[in-house]
Amino acid sequence: MQGASRTAYVVAEEKLDELAATANPEQLRTVGDEILAVAALLAGDVQLRRALSDPARPREDRVGLLRDLLGSRVSDTAMAALEALVSGRWPSPSELLDGCERLGVQALLASAERAGVLSEVEDELFRFAQTVAGDSELGAAVGDTRVPAERRATLVEDLVGGRVADVTLRLIRVALGGFGGRNVPTALTRLVELAAQRQDRNVAYVTVAAPLAPAEEQRLGAALAARYGREVSLKTTVDPRVLGGVRVRVGADLYDGTIARRLAQARTALASG
Repeated sequence: MQGASRTAYVVAEEKLDELAATANPEQLRTVGDEILAVAALLAGDVQLRRALSDPARPREDRVGLLRDLLGSRVSDTAMAALEALVSGRWPSPSELLDGCERLGVQALLASAERAGVLSEVEDELFRFAQTVAGDSELGAAVGDTRVPAERRATLVEDLVGGRVADVTLRLIRVALGGFGGRNVPTALTRLVELAAQRQDRNVAYVTVAAPLAPAEEQRLGAALAARYGREVSLKTTVDPRVLGGVRVRVGADLYDGTIARRLAQARTALASG
């Protein structure tokens, strides 16, 4: 999000956090579900998206339309957050939809935070993303948009139900629905990063040929925290193809000290020589 849409979203998120300060985890999960249900409604009705994001329409009209539409079907907390959302200026209907989806996700993350399990949710999302990436058949099954998201969610529940937090399962369902217009792997990655951001930390994706020892992980985490000025959450993938060394990606920054990269550079140098 940039510009006007970011400003509109931040106001709504601040309102959600203000309301969430006195809510319990169960209430916040309900709020998250309600906001995501509204996002699903917006996704299926472009005329409604346009009406709620129309900058030529007075704020009071947009809020009134939202209230008429939802009535008493959502909690007061969800309604207050959604009113803040549609009160803002949105450059396009699609950006309003993205903001609504993200607001619902933040409510679910807030519920995990209040329950003290946000770090576990972050790790569970990453491990599920790794499982999907490492199994081509599973990846094809959960990412097949020709199959309704509900049917794919049933498959996921059979695989991980009871072994991950309730919020994790809810967020995986969000990813299956194409969170922010993304494919499933990219949606899962974004959800991991949002969970980390809520804990005021960056995510470092680390690729190694063999698992790092705990002391090595601590040194790497400390070095990255010093570089970026905030705590860093390490997400490690073991890939024997890198042969040795470490590759680290933090946002758009890539640090590749793997043996595989050095060999590739040597081959290129020899070929050009």
